[in-house]
Amino acid sequence: MNNFAAELVISVLVTMLCGLAAAIVLLLLRNWRPVKRLMQVTRLPGMAPEEASDRVTLLLLRLLRSIRTRLGLAQNEALRQKLMAAGVRHSAAVEIYFGMRLLGPVLAALAGTFIHQNTFLWVVGLMGLSYVAPDMWVSYSLRRRRERIRLGLPDALDLMVVCVDAGLGVDQAMLRAGQELAKTQPEISEEFIQVNFEQRAGKPRLEAWQSMAERTGVETVKSFAHMLAQTDRFGTPLVRSLRVFADGVRQKRRQQAEELAAKTTVKLIFPLVLFIFPSVFIVLLGPAVILIARNLQGLFK
Repeated sequence: MNNFAAELVISVLVTMLCGLAAAIVLLLLRNWRPVKRLMQVTRLPGMAPEEASDRVTLLLLRLLRSIRTRLGLAQNEALRQKLMAAGVRHSAAVEIYFGMRLLGPVLAALAGTFIHQNTFLWVVGLMGLSYVAPDMWVSYSLRRRRERIRLGLPDALDLMVVCVDAGLGVDQAMLRAGQELAKTQPEISEEFIQVNFEQRAGKPRLEAWQSMAERTGVETVKSFAHMLAQTDRFGTPLVRSLRVFADGVRQKRRQQAEELAAKTTVKLIFPLVLFIFPSVFIVLLGPAVILIARNLQGLFK
């Protein structure tokens, strides 16, 4: 009887964890069409699909927040800043992150029990991998987003120069550049539009530019924000400053490309020595070695 009760409790816990994990997946993919149809089918009579989705999302977020609070995990401002720098701007991003790190090891341990050989090692390895997987994904997204911002900033600067030449101010030029680059450079578009939103909310211009530099963490964007601040403070012509800065950014990117191209000659030495040269030697010297071996055998006979 005790064994039956223990198995029942374990089954209930596993079912609850699997349901919570499925709810988190639905929350992450709620804009996907099949998930929208699922929300439409499972909603209560007389309830709109958007209302049903909002209620499910609200209940899930409350549950995740309650679990995080009971475990003693406080709100991490550094984590929120890191998620924003990685492009995750959802209001519940921190809760979803904690939920994935909490449920990931549990589900990984359950999955590892189905492996009959070296079960303990598989369980420990999958739990560790599932625990660090969200942080690895955030770090990867952060690096990729910063690289895209660095590569796309010269085009945004050229567009801002055109807008300023047309008579727009720096704020209107930044907003226009963000709107035009929404499809080709979505990362820079998000940052420029975010600066406009912050200024509309009453944030000073210099602080909004500084916040953009801190969010992205790209040295070029930091230099761009400092240049805009100095131009606004000393009253220098904006068009000339933008042109000079854009030329400097393009020259720096060209120098980095040349540096990477120069490093390829050194990097090619290892595959040449390990893979290509042995194959060439076998093709060129192999027949000669076989012929010499046959001739030597004939002489010794």
